[in-house]
Amino acid sequence: MRFTLLSRFALAALIPIGAVHAATPAAAGATFEATLANGMKIIVKRDPRAPTIAHMVWYRAGSVDEVNGKTGVAHVLEHMMFKGTRKLASGEFSRRVAAAGGRENAFTGRDFTAYFQQVHKSRLELVMRLEADRMANLNFSDAEFAREIKVVMEERRWRTDDQPRALVYENLFATAFKAHPNRIPTVGWMRDLETMTANDAREWYRTWYAPNNATLVVTGDADPEQVLRLARKYYGPLKKKALPERKAQDEPLQAGLRRINIKAPAELPFIAMAWHAPRLTDIDRDADVYALDVLEAILDGHDGARFTRNLVRGARIASEAGAGYDAVARGPALFVVEATPAEGKSVEELERALRSEIRRVAEEGITEEELTRVKSQVIAAQVFKRDSIFSQAMEIAIFEMSGFSHKRIDATLDRIRAVTAAQVKDVAARYFGDDTLTIATLTPLPMTAKPRAAPGGLRH
Repeated sequence: MRFTLLSRFALAALIPIGAVHAATPAAAGATFEATLANGMKIIVKRDPRAPTIAHMVWYRAGSVDEVNGKTGVAHVLEHMMFKGTRKLASGEFSRRVAAAGGRENAFTGRDFTAYFQQVHKSRLELVMRLEADRMANLNFSDAEFAREIKVVMEERRWRTDDQPRALVYENLFATAFKAHPNRIPTVGWMRDLETMTANDAREWYRTWYAPNNATLVVTGDADPEQVLRLARKYYGPLKKKALPERKAQDEPLQAGLRRINIKAPAELPFIAMAWHAPRLTDIDRDADVYALDVLEAILDGHDGARFTRNLVRGARIASEAGAGYDAVARGPALFVVEATPAEGKSVEELERALRSEIRRVAEEGITEEELTRVKSQVIAAQVFKRDSIFSQAMEIAIFEMSGFSHKRIDATLDRIRAVTAAQVKDVAARYFGDDTLTIATLTPLPMTAKPRAAPGGLRH
């Protein structure tokens, strides 16, 4: 659950941001940006501590863009992107990256689909040529699709249908959202996967996979001028497309508590509670977002956070408890708390205890010591994150996919630093009523079968 403003973007304020046409040499830590004539954005962040680079292409198309009857198609297309082009046979992309000593993979989310390679800096041109090729020349057969869709369906069984907590969260989101496509699981509903065709995947590819819907992020020991020269050579000739209009999709106001109970083979019960909360729309004005993010860290940001201190080690009513709030997204946000009851404790007792911890913040507030500790840990966590060129690329790209310029990352840190104890107390009092709350509980059934083993081939 820990994937928030605090964990994503904080330290970026300490990193200078330059311009791609700057006359000064590329400084370590500087970020450079350009846009090709076809609309593809190029972002380079130089980190020369090791002779490696991360090369990522992000498409602003994910499950939030899907429609009923074709859910899961963004993720299915991600799989098919490894099945060959007009120039390369199926699997050849991966074999060439491996032969170059690199690693590669892809992932799909609600807001995006991303492809990456991590290689020695001398192999930058190779991976850029390969990635540009499949952006424009993907070519897979119906038979190849028929085989791969079975892999995806098995992935759904393994990662969701056979995982009780995953089922709880899938149903939690499907209940909390009635209209917005955030209710759609990224892997898709099984029936939609069963009826999906190769042409559904091809249509998704033709619709969304275009340079003007893509962002290239390169981090590591990369010369920005070289990156731009190669990007113009390989991505530059690709034609832009007329993208579909993205219509606003607002979730109707929830007007009462919603509950759902999931019964599945499991060893322990479980509860997840989700309140509708604001998403970040204006970096400079959305004060509540930053206060809620700090509240999330107060509850579950470190070993001494309130849930662990009071519910796990103190009252011993929970064996584990956590919180999560992701305000940086294209769609509406939820503030979620989750917990597993300790032996001899019920889900009902645990629900009351979780509510009580939030209510205590609303009534009594937090201490300056707690606030200072959270802010200090934000900085410390980001210092460690800077050791990874992959994490640096992720920070930049996710911010861009959410509709913000990576150049504003520094502003988020300033806003978090400015959060006061009074603001945290205020949001705890205003956002956690029953009218915006959805609760999903897990009732364990007997473990009649062993968990399914991970099937072969589930790499993407």
